[in-house]
Amino acid sequence: MKFQIMTGILFTLLAKRKVSAGELAAKYDCSPRTIYRYIDEMTVSGIPIDVLRGSKGGICISDAYKLPKGMMTREEYTKAMEAMLAMNEQLSDPVLSSAIEKLSAQIKSERLDLTLSGNILVDSGSWGDEHRFSEKLSLVERAAEEHEALDIDYLSREGEHTQRRILPHLLVYKQNIWYVYAFCRKREAFRLFKLGRMRSLVKTGEIFEPIPFAREDLPLTFWHDGDRAVDAIFEISPEALPYAEEWLGVENIVCRDGRRIAEVSLPDDEALVGKILSAGAGFRVLSPDSLRERIRNAAEKIAASY
Repeated sequence: MKFQIMTGILFTLLAKRKVSAGELAAKYDCSPRTIYRYIDEMTVSGIPIDVLRGSKGGICISDAYKLPKGMMTREEYTKAMEAMLAMNEQLSDPVLSSAIEKLSAQIKSERLDLTLSGNILVDSGSWGDEHRFSEKLSLVERAAEEHEALDIDYLSREGEHTQRRILPHLLVYKQNIWYVYAFCRKREAFRLFKLGRMRSLVKTGEIFEPIPFAREDLPLTFWHDGDRAVDAIFEISPEALPYAEEWLGVENIVCRDGRRIAEVSLPDDEALVGKILSAGAGFRVLSPDSLRERIRNAAEKIAASY
């Protein structure tokens, strides 16, 4: 019964996008406390559901979320659609009509996440991306094009969740990462938001007037949300060369005294040590000594856990 209710909650949210706990409790004959407990379990399983407080709050699901690929075959989709259409002809239920519209959109989206423009082919999907990063990217792109404000649940580098309303103006693709340049109502200023840190996005229906900004004001020389930089020198062995070329760029790797050396300035954030370690033993830090020490300490902690 529990999982039937959770499945029902999911489809209700997909159809209406936002409902109250009281409405769900009445629909499934249980207490609001039980509904919140189920919501917590669904959130832990990876479904981007948020609970918004206040008079205009409720339980909502990200507008970028769709059912995972392969959940139903095309034949199952077709039969379900036929049954729902027949039922809706008799009932004319707006909720059912909304479900039909969303299921129809799901069928149309069963395709490769490839965008072809001129001589450039962009695959906006990512490895193991269960909820399809491309849906999130497409939603933000449409919001920027149609000047619609978005409510987002944003995860900071420190792991803090904040609810923000943003006015998306421009998509930015830098160093293999997608950002949106948007006016943040919380900070009352333009900010770059990393799409990968957006846990959920909800369309608000609010249409805003674009705020003029100069192209030269775009922080295209930023270091990952304002992190400081570190000047580093690496020695790269042949087995680590492909990784180094992709990460650092072939133009930054030179042969010196028979060794492959890279001298680069990198964002000194929490991901730096992990990226260096993921290259393996063939990627040595020559300087600075402080970075060498951090790599050594991290490697010793990993070894101690085995």
